Parts: sequence; C-alpha cells; structure tokens
Amino acid sequence: MSSGTAFLVDDDDAIRDALAWLLRSRGVASQAWSSAEAFLADYRPDLNGCLVLDIRMSGMSGLELFDQLLALGCTMPAIFLTGHGDVPLAVQSLKKGAFDFIEKPCNDNELVNRVIAALQLDREQRQHAASTASIETRLRSLTNREREVMDRILAGQYNKVIAADLNIAMRTVEVHRARIFEKMAVKSAVELAQLLAGNQHG
Repeated sequence: MSSGTAFLVDDDDAIRDALAWLLRSRGVASQAWSSAEAFLADYRPDLNGCLVLDIRMSGMSGLELFDQLLALGCTMPAIFLTGHGDVPLAVQSLKKGAFDFIEKPCNDNELVNRVIAALQLDREQRQHAASTASIETRLRSLTNREREVMDRILAGQYNKVIAADLNIAMRTVEVHRARIFEKMAVKSAVELAQLLAGNQHG
C-alpha cells in the first residue's frame, strides 16, 4: 500500500472513475473532484500526496489550478493528463515545476507507476523539510557565544586556539563544546559538520 493520496481533478466522470479504480487496484488511495474550482475550495496546506490534473477542463484549467496552488505554497508533485494537442501546454507545465505529463489515452501501468513515484517524491520532500526545520530549531537554541565556538570547531580549531581567540578559559570552551553537541544532537565535530553540510545543500 502506497502512503499518501492521489488527488484527481478531471471534469470527465468516466476518466475519474477509471483512474480511481486503477489506482485502487494497485493499493493507491485517491480522492476525486470534477472541477478545479471544487478542489481549490477543499484544498488544505496539510494535504499530502500528489495531484493528477486534467490540463483542459471547463471552467478553470488544470494549469490555472496549478498556478493557484503554487501561489498557496503547495509543494505536492503534479502530473498532468493531456489530450493529443496539448503538448505545448504540458511543456509549459513542466517549466513551472510539474512532476510529469502523460498523454491520453495512456498506458494504465505507466500512469500508476508515475503516481507512485510522485507520492514517493512528496514523502521525501516532507521528510527533508521536517529535518531541515528541526536543524534550524536546534541552531536557534544556541547562544551567541556557543555559535562563535561552533564556527571555530567547524573551522577545525583546537580548544586551546578557540580559548585564546575568544579570550576565555579552555575549560569554558570544553563546556560550550559539550553544550553545542548536546543541543545539536551530535557526538563529534565531524557529525556536526555533516549535519550542517547536509542542511545547506538540501
């Protein structure tokens, strides 16, 4: 069973029903809406999963819906379902950050595989955001002096050099060092450097 939900937005009842059945047959949960406006009315920032949007619908199009969701800070990966003549629009959607587009009629298994990949991406993005937020919180818990000591630890300075640099006793540096490791939940300077390097590159 795949975690996360596929949110289907398509104004064609038959396609919506077929998609929902197809996803269910592969253990993927889904919810469906018949218009972009209806989905937008129900949208909440805590929804997690992926979007499967028809690019052309009566009323608001899938692309317009995607624009509105991006403006709301939505990070869910979006897969666009496109008709034969919609490739230029689909390319436009990819430039805006869509996960993929699939031409109708599409291969059932290919579509579900892309949905499962999008759900996986959403999970990874959320885990990364949570761990980044947790590192930021830990960093904010450091005092200014602990920050100064930490910068020097990361620069590879020995305790006695840090003590001379900051004009404090070596014992004080050791206390700060122990507190920094405790607050940052690491056991060594190497672990601290790895934690912060991973945070910057994410």
